[in-house]
Amino acid sequence: MAFLDSIVSAINDVLWSYVLIILLVGCGIWFTLRTGLVQLRHLGEMFRLIGEGASNKPEKGHISTFQAFCVSTASRVGVGNIAGIALAVTVGGPGAVFWMWVIAILGAATGFVESTLAQVYKAPRRHGGFVGGPAYYIGNALGSPFFATVFAVLIAVTYGLIFNSVQANTIALSLKASLDVNPMITGVVVAVLTWLVIFGGLTRIARVVGWLVPLMAGAYLLVAGIVTFMNISAIPAVLTLIVKSAFGLDAAMGAGVGVAVMTGVKRGLFSNEAGMGSVPNAAATADATHPAKQGLVQALGVFVDTLMVCMSSAMIVLLSPDWQTAGITGIELAQHALAGQLGEWTNIFMTVIVLFFAFSSIIGNYFYGEVNMDFISRKPIANKIYRLCVVVMVLFGAVASLSLVWGLADLFMALMAMLNLGAILLLGNIAFIVQKDYFAQKRAGVKEPEFDPAILPSTRGILAWPRGKFDA
Repeated sequence: MAFLDSIVSAINDVLWSYVLIILLVGCGIWFTLRTGLVQLRHLGEMFRLIGEGASNKPEKGHISTFQAFCVSTASRVGVGNIAGIALAVTVGGPGAVFWMWVIAILGAATGFVESTLAQVYKAPRRHGGFVGGPAYYIGNALGSPFFATVFAVLIAVTYGLIFNSVQANTIALSLKASLDVNPMITGVVVAVLTWLVIFGGLTRIARVVGWLVPLMAGAYLLVAGIVTFMNISAIPAVLTLIVKSAFGLDAAMGAGVGVAVMTGVKRGLFSNEAGMGSVPNAAATADATHPAKQGLVQALGVFVDTLMVCMSSAMIVLLSPDWQTAGITGIELAQHALAGQLGEWTNIFMTVIVLFFAFSSIIGNYFYGEVNMDFISRKPIANKIYRLCVVVMVLFGAVASLSLVWGLADLFMALMAMLNLGAILLLGNIAFIVQKDYFAQKRAGVKEPEFDPAILPSTRGILAWPRGKFDA
């Protein structure tokens, strides 16, 4: 077992330190240029679409654009947005935060492209609604069923099983540390709650995360905002420190430019998942009138994750006067910093936030798995068996040691990302055409742009358009 662990670790070091960073940053730059800075020029439209989706009630069996956004955010926003950011600051210095900003801006363009493609090539479900994602556009648009199936298996195992066991483990450890709850009891309770949600199908999952995500993220952002307001006079100094440290101009506060860049880029990529091939699975399920809508909504999701939630964690830590000398890191440093600002009651608050973040991630991760199980097998029994496996892995994760599991998850994610990035580079021109069509209709005064696949050079792999053809 130790030998396997060392092999997996060595492969991950190469993939995550060099190969994937080059691929993801390179794709981010390319898509930013080809989309004409879509992630910055159309921020107003992104927020408008979020508001539109939140106010519109989806038809029975369908998932709204806002619910799809919440599902993807549920998976993206997790414990790593607190513990991971505190660790990034202590390892890479404050400058790591600056490079997280950079990767978020670049990654938003990649997120736009992959989510737009997911909408273009989504497929109708047997009982209403849609499914889609990299497996669908790799298999149906690029005509590669083998690699599509490989991707579907990788994400179903990684997110639905491995990641969910890790999230359950986090919940169990948190409750054990704060309230001395037996991990087995935690495992049973979380497994039962997971069962109740996921056996209700994708629409129930969408409803649950539709209220859970705004609640948990809103509470955390509110507390971070209070801390920031209490220290408002120190904000300019903290922001200056972040920028100076990013370029090695304040060596006393960091571990050097190289470490700051690598730490910030890796933390940003892990956090916002742009280009990884996970978010498109949620984006495809939305009942949108035009694919570019979900592309824009999910691009905003990258900013929400990195520039809002992760930045809130960074501010909580950096506004603490002893963040360098406390001798702790991760979730302990975040809790220590928050308690120093608002009092010891925040330790309980942080435990609750961790529980919400981790449970919502379990639900969002399962969502990705079920979408891909639909691709692997059309038989209803396959999904039921998969759901049962997810519940068992949640129970197992609460009481298990997961060091090797983390390494395998990182390896599977790397393989997913390489497959997805290759696909969206090949299909990128489709997303650019769809983007141009959407904004051309908006400029022409069309209030609700509609997508017609006839504008594309080929309709191969398009199964759910024109919109309405599958309505009951």
